[in-house]
Amino acid sequence: MSRVLTNLVLAAALAATLGACSREPAPAAPPQAAAPAPPAGATASAPVALDAIVPLPAQVEAAPGKAPVSVDASSPLQACGGAAENVARHFAGLLQRTRGLALRAQCQAAAPANGIEFRLDAQLADTGAEGYRLEAGDGRVLVRARSEAGLFYGAVSLWQLLSAAPPGAAGAIAAGRIDDAPRYSWRGLMLDSARHYQSPEFIRKLIDAMALHKLNTLHWHLTDDQGWRIEIKKWPLLTEVGAWRVPAGPVAAADIDPATGQPRRYGGYYTQEQIRELVQYAAARHVTIVPEIDMPGHMQAAIAAYPQLGTGEKPPVSAEWGVHTYLLNVEESTFQFIDDVLDEVVALFPAPYIHIGGDEAAKDRWIASPQVQARRKALGLKDEVALQAWFVARLEKSLERHGRKLIGWDEILEGGELPASATVMSWRGTKGAIEAARAGHDVVLSPSPDLYINNLQSDAADEPPGRYDMVVTLEKLYGFEPTPAELDAQQARHVLGAQVNLWTEHIRTAERIEHAVFPRLAALAEIDWSPRERRDWNNFLQRLPALLERYRQLGIGYAGSAFAVRATVAAAGDAMTVTLANQAHFGDIRYTDDGSEPQPTSPQYTAPLSLPRGKVLQAAAFAGTQRLSAPLRLEIGDALLRTRNSGELRPCRENGMVLRLEDDAPLAGERKSYSVDIFDACWLWPKADLAQARAIEIDVANLPYNFQLWHDIKNVKLRPAATAEGELEIRRDGCDGKPWITLPLKPAAGNHAVTTLRAELPKDSAGAHDLCFVFARPDTQTLWVVDEVRI
Repeated sequence: MSRVLTNLVLAAALAATLGACSREPAPAAPPQAAAPAPPAGATASAPVALDAIVPLPAQVEAAPGKAPVSVDASSPLQACGGAAENVARHFAGLLQRTRGLALRAQCQAAAPANGIEFRLDAQLADTGAEGYRLEAGDGRVLVRARSEAGLFYGAVSLWQLLSAAPPGAAGAIAAGRIDDAPRYSWRGLMLDSARHYQSPEFIRKLIDAMALHKLNTLHWHLTDDQGWRIEIKKWPLLTEVGAWRVPAGPVAAADIDPATGQPRRYGGYYTQEQIRELVQYAAARHVTIVPEIDMPGHMQAAIAAYPQLGTGEKPPVSAEWGVHTYLLNVEESTFQFIDDVLDEVVALFPAPYIHIGGDEAAKDRWIASPQVQARRKALGLKDEVALQAWFVARLEKSLERHGRKLIGWDEILEGGELPASATVMSWRGTKGAIEAARAGHDVVLSPSPDLYINNLQSDAADEPPGRYDMVVTLEKLYGFEPTPAELDAQQARHVLGAQVNLWTEHIRTAERIEHAVFPRLAALAEIDWSPRERRDWNNFLQRLPALLERYRQLGIGYAGSAFAVRATVAAAGDAMTVTLANQAHFGDIRYTDDGSEPQPTSPQYTAPLSLPRGKVLQAAAFAGTQRLSAPLRLEIGDALLRTRNSGELRPCRENGMVLRLEDDAPLAGERKSYSVDIFDACWLWPKADLAQARAIEIDVANLPYNFQLWHDIKNVKLRPAATAEGELEIRRDGCDGKPWITLPLKPAAGNHAVTTLRAELPKDSAGAHDLCFVFARPDTQTLWVVDEVRI
């Protein structure tokens, strides 16, 4: 679960609206012990409705004349034939881990009259390649499908139904029939392993979770400027050099590896044997892994290994985020390199598609290269955009020789006619998908920000690192419609489906990946699988608590952001008024004021609370007896009114790029995170109450400014500094004009941790004022940030 998620909002005049290898992440936590079986004589719950699962089934029909079905340890499990037996074993394992029921699959000559049967039925009509039929009633459940994939998804639905009752309750399934099949054929998750390497163990865990959401495509981003993660035997330096980097900043630069006498490198890569094992593991769960080798841009790690692939310079493997300008050149020797890479890639990945990237190919070095320009002119191409279109067409022909289809980001539409067989993945909104589908190309929708789950899912002050300026809540993601309304019926047939994208520049650990992915992956699963007319946000919320409990039982970390209780606090004489709510407006909020954790039996919040100073409030949302997120904890006192951290302060402008960034120190252990607009490091505290205040303290920190902003570098705001180290300036009632208070940064310049700066307030400080905090700095090498302000 997430940490306590709070964001204090003050009211009226006294308040401000707050609005691989040696350094790879630790392996995922082992699965929890099997859940205990419901005890004998356990309270029976109402039969579980057949549509109480995620994603919502396509069609459900009740059978009121039949009795519900109960399953216990004595229930037979019938499965005949390899496919059915595979599915039954997987199902039994899930049921053992989550309900403590140990069922053993067998094949009897005559199917038992009760229990569960999985049956492959080639004659089953109207279910499609991945569909299934589930029939329940009078003591028996029969799951049938035309394919093993469909049978697998039917087993997942049955497992969800059997694990939907509260723990300790003896569950039963309502009688009836499910006829179910997915709406789209591409139901995906993109995992960026180039920016940060994740262990094979963790990727297996992620594949398991995808399969339980009926997702079938793992788009694996394996190469980028910051790392090359796939072993290519013919070009060994791609991993010997390109898989490793020295992290940004002076702390990492001072971390010397005694074996080399050089700064310690960070990274890792996947051997071909590891990849084969992962591909096989995924296939057994009906997940196809589609690899991405991003070209011609995002290639700095490859060029660092083999400079002849670029346009002259030998760069390092990048430790910076953003748009880089190192592109592959267009010589025949480089296309031989590409063919060599693809030879080994297609041998590892049997997927019909290979993703070639094609995005953010900044053409500056192509423009400046005499060799590239000579090649362009010899080809009769008018500009560098047309040259990239020619490059993509060459890749398409190469993949065609390998028996594969090309898929790329929507930039591949630019500069010329895209080969008819190419598929477009639309990330810059939906415009690329509309254009491509109208031109007859298949499309996959993955637009930013709607399906970018590196964007934070709430504006709470302690959300983990990620992009903060475009919050993608669970509800916002659930509301996305994959088929653009601009397409007619014929064009809409080209929409293969949708996927969420997880870019990991600021998501360093496996735990934070889980926080970003779950439960938003459940929302993606439903928009990809369920009929549009059946989807309903409030109904989805009702089905979600049971899914969260399954996450807990399977050891899947998830974000409680949608359900975390948030507080609005205002002074009211000797007491304080506290208003509580959560993002999803779901669940019963229970609270205590004695410091103890709230329980399902704690008082229910129904109206704003009036609490005296000194009380310790805790509050959490519950669905029945199930707590939905970590509790909010507030010490009721003046510090609530007089303290703000960087996530509770507001950015000074609305059109910046606010990121939640992790500190670069310490190298090991927990690091602090800060919210900052990287174009204008400026924070605003509206209507700060300065009455009776005598001093102000600001905790500040410095981070490496490791951003490649390409042409946007000109938009970074620099304020002239009076000293070599710079100053923190506090302006009152506006961010322009002369500073009200200036604090030199010299005491903090050499400190890699947080430094507290303090100033006595001028005598004219009384009243409520907007306070603006900015840094005057001599250059963009260091990013100064505010951690916390105390009045």
